[in-house]
Amino acid sequence: MAAPTAFPSDAMRDALEQWCTHLRAIEGASPATLDAYRRDVTSFLGFLTAHLGGPFGPSALADLHTRDMRAWMAHERASGLSARSLARALSAVKNFSQWLAERHGLEITPILSIRAPRYHKKLPRPLDVSDASDLLQQAGADPAQPDWVRARDTAVLTLLYGCGLRISEALGLTADVVPLGQSLRIRGKGNKERLVPVLPVARDAVERYAALYPGSLPPDGPLFRGVRGGALNPRIIQRAMENLRLGLGLPPTATPHALRHSFATHLLNAGGDLRAIQDLLGHASLSTTQAYTAVDAGRLLDVYQTAHPRAQAAPDKTAVPDAG
Repeated sequence: MAAPTAFPSDAMRDALEQWCTHLRAIEGASPATLDAYRRDVTSFLGFLTAHLGGPFGPSALADLHTRDMRAWMAHERASGLSARSLARALSAVKNFSQWLAERHGLEITPILSIRAPRYHKKLPRPLDVSDASDLLQQAGADPAQPDWVRARDTAVLTLLYGCGLRISEALGLTADVVPLGQSLRIRGKGNKERLVPVLPVARDAVERYAALYPGSLPPDGPLFRGVRGGALNPRIIQRAMENLRLGLGLPPTATPHALRHSFATHLLNAGGDLRAIQDLLGHASLSTTQAYTAVDAGRLLDVYQTAHPRAQAAPDKTAVPDAG
């Protein structure tokens, strides 16, 4: 995607930062989400600066037409932005524009009415149960690494699979969680908190790492550390997964996030309740949980027929209707 040549105006720059502050303080947006939204909106405003012929302020948004929005979308696609990324960018632009319109009393229907491009969602690819087990067993088997590093990588990967954590959630843990209890309080996307059960294997893996770590682990500092003592970089775990994947002959879809997919899918396939899994994963929408769990429509129908009261109370279609 081409970088914008200039920012529209100081007023729009300030508005963008105020919007980001609003998202962080009021809606609990994560730093990664804020960075992505800021890039998307900055690119949009940069395009408009060239498209409109110079700097502009908030009121210019009310003068935009559908053709202007389509011109921006065509520009982004021509710059190499995927349909999925463009849909995310459009969502950010609409959110920002609506927030700004409410503050300035603007009518921005052309911006809000433009449709996002269609794209095929990539379904998550969980590991087989046996592959997940093999991967965790091999996580700490590299003799070239110090004992504490092998224990650390094993602990992180065990939390991803055993508790369904995102990698950012696992690496965001502070050392005061050790020793782990029966459950773990996780602050996830949107600053939402949830409780996840902790399996004994995960508890043991974390405690073994903490015992082997050669330095100090202050309670208010990061639990998982790099070799230089700082917070562990996610890339280190991603690289460890790449090595394990190659060693075990697993497909490229075997990523750290695939362990979270596997957690959800294996629970559901074993008879877990979809709503309970939604809570464990911290999803706001059940449809998101359904996408994470790679099960067929028949399995989801079974869950529905077992759990939904209307499905349980459905009349027998073979019964003779009441004449009254």
